[in-house]
Amino acid sequence: GLLGASAAFAETPELTVYTYDSFVSDWGPGLAVEKAFEEVCGCDLKLVGAGDGAALLARVKLEGARSDADVVLGLDTNLTAQAAASGLFANAPADMPAPALPVEWTDPIFVPFDYSPFAFIYDTTVVETPPTSFEELAASDLKIVIQDPRSSTPGLGLLMWIDALKGDEAGALWSDLSDNIVTVTAGWSEAYGLFLEGEADMALSWVSSPAYHIIAEEDDTKAAALFDEGHYLQVEVAGALAGSDQPELAADFLRFIASEGFQGVIPEAQWMFPAFPTTLPEAYQTLPQPESFLLWSAEDAQARRADALAIWRDALSQ
Repeated sequence: GLLGASAAFAETPELTVYTYDSFVSDWGPGLAVEKAFEEVCGCDLKLVGAGDGAALLARVKLEGARSDADVVLGLDTNLTAQAAASGLFANAPADMPAPALPVEWTDPIFVPFDYSPFAFIYDTTVVETPPTSFEELAASDLKIVIQDPRSSTPGLGLLMWIDALKGDEAGALWSDLSDNIVTVTAGWSEAYGLFLEGEADMALSWVSSPAYHIIAEEDDTKAAALFDEGHYLQVEVAGALAGSDQPELAADFLRFIASEGFQGVIPEAQWMFPAFPTTLPEAYQTLPQPESFLLWSAEDAQARRADALAIWRDALSQ
């Protein structure tokens, strides 16, 4: 009997997914996604937290073809061109349905799983008049916490946001913002935690973030500061590794991302907008939205990243 049970367990295929730490946290969507996928795959889904989004790609590139991962979940369009150029990722299944995004999606490798515009979140009981532009923010006495663009996709998103608005002149804005920045954290969780603890007036997060406070805490005092110049859009993606020893199972997982079993979890666990159609809670339907979106193509983001990072580093080191 023990031998039979051991043999049966050994035959259960395992799919390893590298993702960011918050996805597999106690309050993240990881447990629900794991349960839902295992109900349909006949497999053991292993979700491995590997830092913040930008750190995922660095780890996979370091491990190369020897990586234990079958799927990477948590990159975004600022990183997909670099990821594709590594040659480590396989094409997504050809039968993937079209996502429901505010931008056209044509990437043959990566499957989107959620999206939201970046925004600075503030407490309406503390900040009575939020800034409506980066210039107003820089001219104010408001204190903000942001994330490091070298390790965090929100941090990289802010870098690309300012780069899209200011280009090679971004250094002046970063210098003006330097007095507002309390600290630069490695990832989103640390930064948002500091904001919630009252260490800063605002934190870089997403337009969708107030939905968490409304739904989970019945707190409507958190809001996104909407900037007239537009907000940079984050689209988070997953991709299967070409070196996976479970290529069919990895493809099944990418297909599963488009299903209700995955997308239905996103609004109230990931606190982002789902990338494929699902029913949104009322709190999402009432969230104020930016009038315009900014988004570099994956190729332009890759081309702009090094210069934008150098400008950021030089401005904040002065």
